Amino acid sequence: MNDVLPPGLTALQSVEQVDKGLAEAGYISNSQISTAIYMAHFLRKPILVEGPAGVGKTELAKSVASWMKLPLIRMQCYEGLDESKALYEWKYGKQLLYTQILKDKINHVIGEGDNLNEALDKLHAFGDIFFSKQFIEPRPLLRALEEPGGAVLLIDEIDKSDQEFEAFLLEILSDYQVTIPEIGTVEAIVPPIVLLTSNSTRDLGDALKRRCLHLHIGFPDEKLEAKIIASRVPGIDASLLKQLVSFTGQLRAMDLKKLPSVSETIDWAKIMVLLHTTVLDVDLVRDTLNVLLKFEADIEAAGKQIAGMTHKARQDAGVGA
Repeated sequence: MNDVLPPGLTALQSVEQVDKGLAEAGYISNSQISTAIYMAHFLRKPILVEGPAGVGKTELAKSVASWMKLPLIRMQCYEGLDESKALYEWKYGKQLLYTQILKDKINHVIGEGDNLNEALDKLHAFGDIFFSKQFIEPRPLLRALEEPGGAVLLIDEIDKSDQEFEAFLLEILSDYQVTIPEIGTVEAIVPPIVLLTSNSTRDLGDALKRRCLHLHIGFPDEKLEAKIIASRVPGIDASLLKQLVSFTGQLRAMDLKKLPSVSETIDWAKIMVLLHTTVLDVDLVRDTLNVLLKFEADIEAAGKQIAGMTHKARQDAGVGA
């Protein structure tokens, strides 16, 4: 494997530097996340990032790419995904065009005086050209391996793919190479930084997990969530910020079908700023609860406790009733 490192990684010296770099890209990290990125750099291992939807798993990959000034190559996984969509497919139109050109020049190619065996040998040599690299259309995995300066490869929601596709990934995740039957093994020019995300909708195989560092991103504590929201909603009132974080934390303590994510809390904060609100009140919370909760059953369950939760959120922020 090529030992050349992407330019952005050469100066990586500490976990604190990762913290700072991600912050510059707008991502508020913690020691666990920064340490995982730091270890992945030196161990040349992919990171399997698990956790609830909306906690910043995909955003982490985007921020790493932005900070390190590397292209982000994203592959969205889904049931039925195969190598023709993930790795490569043949440029059939180009092959057809070249076939027509060869047909028009057939006499010139094989020569009129050749016997049958010689003619077949010449045609066979041309046939191999049609399955060469110039006729391959690279998809995300192959593009990441061939990126000359390195890349961040995001394999998003790997748990939505089939187990067969998960097994297909093992060679790439182990050796940063892949075998294409017609042209042989393609090795990474510069090994990409690979992040796989999972919402844990199914259990992933042991073979995949062995090849990856594991990182779980859960819901942040109130202090970290406040920092995240403040970074994404500049100028938000400090008292309102405390109220929002407190209210969202109370929702997450309930037995809901889907707990509000960080991204949804950010959206809610933007709505409150748009409405020029500085103090939560019951009617406003009720009218905007659908920003945080996505199931009617959850909205109804939370609706019964809105008054008490809103009052507590104001108390936690030191705001009078």
